[in-house]
Amino acid sequence: MRLQNKTAIVVGAGQTPGQTLGNGRATALRFAQEGARVLCIDIDEERAQDTVQQIKNEGGDAEALGVDVTDEEACQNAVEVARNKFGRIDILHNNVGRSEGDRKTTEMDADMWDTLMALNIKSMFLMCKHVLPVMQAQKSGAIINVSSTSSMAARQTVTYKTSKGAVNTFTQHLAFENARFGIRANVILPGLMDTPMAIERRAREQGVERDVVRDSRNKLVPLQNQMGTAWDVANAALFLASDEARYITGVMLPVDGGLLIKVG
Repeated sequence: MRLQNKTAIVVGAGQTPGQTLGNGRATALRFAQEGARVLCIDIDEERAQDTVQQIKNEGGDAEALGVDVTDEEACQNAVEVARNKFGRIDILHNNVGRSEGDRKTTEMDADMWDTLMALNIKSMFLMCKHVLPVMQAQKSGAIINVSSTSSMAARQTVTYKTSKGAVNTFTQHLAFENARFGIRANVILPGLMDTPMAIERRAREQGVERDVVRDSRNKLVPLQNQMGTAWDVANAALFLASDEARYITGVMLPVDGGLLIKVG
């Protein structure tokens, strides 16, 4: 198993209701399937517990914890829970993010800007701030942050793109800053994915069926005109978390079916 005897914190391991699987839950499941013990963190503890139950149903080891990752004390407590439970922390996977409420620059509400920035980038900073001392003491660790292809492509709204661009540069900084401790930090850039967060909200806002949203997004993807799934993100995260990626750090990895090639 690729993560045997390793421990992981997956932030955003709950599941937005919908027909398909979300990135956070899929990643928690893949980590557990490959032998990791997983602390599943989500602001909605019940959703995190659902993920844990799926892991346990497959014979894995996991615990759930409700955490508001925009709150520093809550993040610090989550890290302590993980260390007390597992004895070490080998992997931190930061998955949370949101675009709902985003607008053009001249139309963007300042309070909503702060809300989105807090969730999309501050949360990752806070979790890293408190996990890093554990990993530094171990002289090892892998951090995977989830950004977006939106960080490198044109977009109609301002905050999501800006915050995800910050995730990219923050991750590169972490990689350089912590290389001497044997800690790797990489970032995944999902493209158009068939996940509940992507499909359900757009169908609701546009007043159309989910398949209409799927068809319009599929047509934009160069690789077989087909969106990716949460398993594609999860498998990329699994590789970056594993010893197979032992010499890879500071990398921005698109998981996008060639979308950035088309845009760029």
